[in-house]
Amino acid sequence: MPETFRNPDPAAIRALLKSVRTIAVVGLSPNPRRPSHGVSRALQQFGYRVIPVRPAVDAVLGEKAYPTLSAVAEPFDLVDVFRSPEHVAPLVDECIRLGVKALWLQDGVVDEAAAERARAAGITVVMDRCIYRDYIALCQD
Repeated sequence: MPETFRNPDPAAIRALLKSVRTIAVVGLSPNPRRPSHGVSRALQQFGYRVIPVRPAVDAVLGEKAYPTLSAVAEPFDLVDVFRSPEHVAPLVDECIRLGVKALWLQDGVVDEAAAERARAAGITVVMDRCIYRDYIALCQD
């Protein structure tokens, strides 16, 4: 039986958050009441550049939006996912094709098989955790 997925330890998550500058946020909603919007706005306030990845939207939080990760025309350091779990496997395939270095799956976004596939491809994976809460807990010195 394969071992269940384990997130990096807090020190590794802190190091990841300290090294990242630009975050592609998949599923970033233009609706200010949605968690993806509030978290992304906070990430901007923490100093990160946020690139919205959402079809049928021109811009969110003052940044040009792209319909897919593959369409993003500029470099990014981490992919933060606010999509339901059934969308994770194809996103992981896209991340592997693009050579993404780090993937963050927000609270409730769980696909252990896809996360293991990403990790086996050399991608740092954090799953079922909130990037905002981890930033507050680990990076505010």
